[in-house]
Amino acid sequence: MDRRKKLGLTQEALAEKGDVTTQFVSYAESGKRAMRPENLLKISSALEVSADYLLTGEIIDKDLLILSDKLRKLTPSQVRTVEAIIDECNNLFNQK
Repeated sequence: MDRRKKLGLTQEALAEKGDVTTQFVSYAESGKRAMRPENLLKISSALEVSADYLLTGEIIDKDLLILSDKLRKLTPSQVRTVEAIIDECNNLFNQK
């Protein structure tokens, strides 16, 4: 649910993007039903995260590859801007 909301998706929009029903998304978010592996993969793909992230909240190599694919779509200048933002975030987080 958190990831869906961060992406600005409604349950309906996620259902459409993930090729599942809105009821399925609702049940999955409330924990009322277990997901079949194929539906977990559809939802993780629609949310642009690994299935592991949805199950455990842990960032794995696949999540980093998804980010890398996004960076490849940027111009070199845009990549450097993103890098500077990441560096600033690291500085802020490491000060605490």
